[in-house]
Formats: sequence, C-alpha cells, structure tokens
Amino acid sequence: MTEPTSYSAELEWLAGGQPFSTQFADVYFSRDAGLDDARYIFLQNSQLSERWALLAPHAHFCIAETGFGTGLNFLAAWQLWDQVAPASAQLHFVSAEKYPLTAQDLHKALNLWPELAALAEQLEAQYSGLAPGWQHFSLANGRVTLTLLIGDLLDTLPQLDAKVDAWFLDGFAPAKNPHMWQPPLFRRMAELSKDNATVATSTCIDDVRSSLQTAGFSVRKVDGVDDKPAILCGERSNQPFAVVWQAPWFARPAPPARSERHALVIGGGLAGCSTAHALARRGWQVTLLERHAELAQEASGNPQGILYAKLSPHHPPLSRFIQGSYQYSLRLLHRELPQTENSWQACGVLQLAKNHKEAERQTQLAEQGYPRDFLYAVSAQQASKLAAVAVENGGLFFPTAGWVNPPALCRQLAHHALISTKPLVEAERLERVDGRWQVINQQGEILASAPVAIICCAHESARFAQSNHLPLKAIRGQITHLPVTTESRSLQTVLCADGYISPARQAQHHLGASFRFDRLDNQVSAEENLSNLDLLEALSPQLANSFADYRSQAADLQARAALRCTAPDYLPLIGPMADPALFVERYSVLAKDASQQPIAAAPWHEDLYVNAAHGSRGLISCPLGGELVAAWITGEPLPLPRDLAEAVHPSRFMLRHLIRGDRADRQKANNRLSPE
Repeated sequence: MTEPTSYSAELEWLAGGQPFSTQFADVYFSRDAGLDDARYIFLQNSQLSERWALLAPHAHFCIAETGFGTGLNFLAAWQLWDQVAPASAQLHFVSAEKYPLTAQDLHKALNLWPELAALAEQLEAQYSGLAPGWQHFSLANGRVTLTLLIGDLLDTLPQLDAKVDAWFLDGFAPAKNPHMWQPPLFRRMAELSKDNATVATSTCIDDVRSSLQTAGFSVRKVDGVDDKPAILCGERSNQPFAVVWQAPWFARPAPPARSERHALVIGGGLAGCSTAHALARRGWQVTLLERHAELAQEASGNPQGILYAKLSPHHPPLSRFIQGSYQYSLRLLHRELPQTENSWQACGVLQLAKNHKEAERQTQLAEQGYPRDFLYAVSAQQASKLAAVAVENGGLFFPTAGWVNPPALCRQLAHHALISTKPLVEAERLERVDGRWQVINQQGEILASAPVAIICCAHESARFAQSNHLPLKAIRGQITHLPVTTESRSLQTVLCADGYISPARQAQHHLGASFRFDRLDNQVSAEENLSNLDLLEALSPQLANSFADYRSQAADLQARAALRCTAPDYLPLIGPMADPALFVERYSVLAKDASQQPIAAAPWHEDLYVNAAHGSRGLISCPLGGELVAAWITGEPLPLPRDLAEAVHPSRFMLRHLIRGDRADRQKANNRLSPE
C-alpha cells in the first residue's frame, strides 16, 4: 500500500500487479483485458477510428472523461489518435480525478501494458505533485493536450469551459461511487456537448440510462465485456434544453473565418515567447516582434529568476492561479530546457517564515495534505540542512522548484521552426485592415500583418488605441549581483522571504529584489543595493555576515534594474480584447442594476488578445498564460477553471468600473500596490 495523502489514491496491489482502490473497494481495470476493454467500451463504441479518419487538417477534437484513474483510457485514445488522425489535427483530452495516483503508482499500473510504454513514458515525465486544481500537460510535441481536473467531479466539471466531441463516462461503478452518478453530472455533460457528441460507459443500469436520456442523449445497450453483459453508448440527440446564462463579456468571441493560421505576437519577453511557443506547438505560424536587438531585454532579462509560489491556505483566485501556473511551468521547463549551470536548476526553494503570522499561514498550508513532492514544512534545523547554510527560521520547502535564467528560457521557447523573430521593430499602433492586424511604426510603415494579434509588452501594452484603457502599472525592481564567498558557495537551495538569494550561477549570487514606486528608470541605485543586502538578515544571518564587506561597496556592486508590470488586483490580464466605449454603451443597464443578465455579445476587437501584467511572477504565470491565449484563439478547452479565466480576463476592469463607477477606486488600488 502506498503512503496516502489527502489528495492521493489509496491502493492495494492484487496478485499480478492489479491496482485495487481501498477508497472505493474496486479494481481500476481487468488484469487480463483492461486495455482491450478500454478500446472496445470507449474507443470502438464512440466510433473514434472512423470519425478521426475523416477529420479535416488542423481539426480539433475533444474527449472528456469522468475518471482518469491510471490513465489507461487516455493512453489508448492517444495511441489510436496517432494511428488514424491527420498529422496536423489536435487532440484535447479532459479528465476529472478526485484521487490521483502517485507517480510511483501510475508507473506501476501502466507497466502492465508494454505496448503503451512509449506514450506512458511521456506522460510520466510530466506527472508529479498533482495538487488540487487544473493540471495542464502538453504532449506529443503539442499534438496532444491533457487537462486533469483534480478534485470532486461535481465541483470541477461546472468550471470547465469546453465543447466536447466524445464522453468517456468512466469511474468506479454507481454502486461503488454513487456520489458521482448524479443528475448534475448528466446535465453538465449535455451543456458541454457539441451537436451529436457521443457517450460511452461500462455500465447499463437503468438509473444511468434514464439520466442520460433526460439530459438529451439517445442511448442504447450493446454487448458488454467480461462480467458486464451489456454496456451503454449513444449520442447527444440535439433536443433543446435550458441553457444557463453566461456573462457575454467573459464568453468566447464568435470564431471568425480565418484564411490562414498566422499570429503576430508583440513583445519578446516571457509572456510573448510563451504565447508564441504555445501557438507554434499547435501548428500556427507566428511572427514575434521585439523592439530590442535580442529577446528578454527588460523585466525578463534577469540572470536568475525564482519559481516562487506564495500560496494562501484560503485559496483565493490569485493563489489558485499561481498554484496551477507553477506546476505547468515546471512541466514546460523539464520538457523544453535541459538543466545546466547556465539555464536552470531544480534545486528546491525554501520559503522561510519571517514572523509568527507567516509561520501560521505556512503551517495551515502544510496541513492541507499537499503531495510531498509539491511542498512540505521544515524546521529551522531541517531548512539549514537542505540549504547547507544556517537559517534561523523554519518554513515551506518546494523540492521541485528552483531558479531559471529567463533569457535562456525565452530563447528556447522562440526557437521553433514556425516562429519568425523580428528584432529592432518598434510597434507604435495597431490597425485592422481587410481582416488582418497591421503593426505600424512611427514612420507609418507596416512592420508585419496577420489575422491574429496578441499584445505581450508588459506596461507598454497600454500604448495602443485598442488597449489604452487597461489599468497597467509599472513598478521598478533591482537585483544585486554578488560574487561568491567561501561561506556562500555552499548554498544549495533558493532562500526567500521578503526577498531571495539564489545558489551561485557562474560564480555569482543574485539577490533582491527591490520594489520602487517613485521612479521608472533603469539606472542602478546604490541605495537599492543596500536594501537588498538588508534582506539577507531575514534569510540567513550567516550569509549576511559573509557579504558584510560589500555594504561599503554598494555603489560599485553590479546590479540590474527593470520595470515590472502589474494590475490593481495583482492578477495578470490574459484573454480577448473588447472595445471599452462600445462595452459601456452595450451594457449600460448594469450601471443601474448589476443583477441584469444582458445577452448581447461583447464588442470584441476581432482576433485581438493580450497577455500582460505578470508582475514579479512571470516565470510562473507566463507559460500557462500562453496556453490560455492559445486556447482562446483555437477554441480548445481552457486550461483554467472558468472562474479563474474570468479572474484574469481583461474585461474584468471595464465591468467593475461600469457597475461600481469606481475609476477613483482604481487609483486608490494602484496606490495600495505592495511587493506581495
């Protein structure tokens, strides 16, 4: 039996290596015929081979599943997809799982099926530390996407934004898991289904059959397998059903007719390179515009950035967004960037408790049962052992986190056959002409054009007429470069509290970072070097003492200053752009009565998107932000719960201002921005 956490599956292993769930008193699959059963019940009875062979180039197909388990159904579908679907088509597999298997248990279970080994290896390479929430995986060089909804199905499925082509109604049998097989599940399946979406399930009990029929599926019994004399399959019958109102300002824009899959990305930092990479992996041609001679020359240009995930035990939107983004960034790093002294190191991150309040917050987090390969609590003694330098406070340890060289990551993400980088181009304005966005410079010259444009230039994102309403704020930050000392050379992990210090890279530590609201230049400041050195006292007095001599040399220390970009609520802005004047006009009724439910479509700028305001968390939030933009553009399932996608949606501020009339409040919020 594995060591369970509150979020992990509890297993016993039967003779022959068959996994048995002690939580549901049932097996995951037949030891002798599990793979054959998956192929027959779900693939064959969903007519996937025939449907996929007829897909058009660049088509997108979505499968949704109600129990991921060992991933056997997913791997079987992926194998068939490779065999029959067009090479340019995209498969998106969405699966819910309340109790995910540990990485060790997943490997042991899938090891029973050698013919799936090559696919299982790809999955297992990214499968670890599955904390609750949306877990996003990009596989097969972008051809296959997996989104795991970790949590109770009846909580997660209502938050899914997707259009489903085929349902795998799996999970433990109704008699073993009655909580799942409830009317809300079937209603939500109907709401998410495309016309003629299929459903297949290994059960045929009358309650399931009637619930599917009530939800608008036409179902029939077919021959079963093993101990199941019959199973159910069917199609969405296209019967009308009550559609739940969805706020049009957060709804997907109507997909325009595009003659080509080509996008402009303005900005070559982490946000821009992540967005370009996400689209290129989906087969899109991308033109990446950068005003400097090289990528990552502004806030993304620091030599070391930290995978820093400060979470709240109460799980507000910001904390949930950071958590999911952090885990996706780790997957992307392992997939795209080999670990070297120059690129990145998964050396672990110690978040030290700077005071009693912080210690209480960390204790609450540690007691919530996160997987140990995600985070766990450590004492001061344990932290000192992990860091290999003396620290005076305990904290949280993130064992798979570490530091990254952001320019190296940007270069790697942009190094793709479908990405064309254009340096030294200054985008002054955007114009929509004949179904294409044109990027124009100060001289009126067209620098590039494409049907789709994404603005990814931090606080400069507000420079365009279409985006100048965005409440973006620039905040200066400076890091200090410190040569290694005899004592500091031993530092093994990142230390962070109010600031951070990284293990040495190329014989230098990087210490910071300052937060300045009173200046917007990038000139190095001796004062900020001193304040960065002050941060060391809270991290490690031993290290602070080893660098004490540098205090008198503060003016001569090497450093780097740049401008972060943030929004009043600290969340990024990611998604489609609407016209603010038309927005106010179209939804003016909300200013009088916020309970109204207008149905008019939002006044979208056709095929214009933004990915900005990542603050000091760009290493964590930009990669998933790129995936979110790509999902918006291509019509894929969103990689975030709907409420989080709305929390980062650029329309949120227009909506708040319309309802509250709070332009003055926005200024107050800007003035309250803090380093957190």
